Amino acid sequence: MTDVVLPLTVRDLTHADLASCGWAGSPHHLTCVAEQLDRARRGEVDYLAVCPPSDVPVAKGGVDYRAVAGAGTLWQLAVHPALRSCGVGTVLIGAAERRIGARGLRHAELRVEETNPRARALYERLGYVAYGRGLEAWDEEGPDGALRRHETMCTMMRKELPAYG
Repeated sequence: MTDVVLPLTVRDLTHADLASCGWAGSPHHLTCVAEQLDRARRGEVDYLAVCPPSDVPVAKGGVDYRAVAGAGTLWQLAVHPALRSCGVGTVLIGAAERRIGARGLRHAELRVEETNPRARALYERLGYVAYGRGLEAWDEEGPDGALRRHETMCTMMRKELPAYG
């Protein structure tokens, strides 16, 4: 078997991209992402897309600059299921960290569900260190279209970033 290597670019996610991001979550989730794109226009967050040459997003994720003082908080990270464990998440996180550093911030934060050891292993490999736990909750759309409150325990993780610039 031969590995296929495609160049990836990282750019801002746009409203036009949402139609091709059904792999990332339910229609409700994508409506929430659209709301975050409005915050991106105000400079409160960055919302990134990782794309192969087709320019269709295969990963997406945000950086919130208001969630934790003095840090950028990564959230809503997702990689197309067919491309997980191929390095795409590492590209996304690296780009997010550079965006954080470009704002003069020296820390990246994130929360990972304790039921997701695979994601936690990635974050640890990238230098994130656990420093606490906290309950998180959000609305999720069920198969029947009804919204339900999802509550989960998350590990809070932090990484000190190098000086960018």
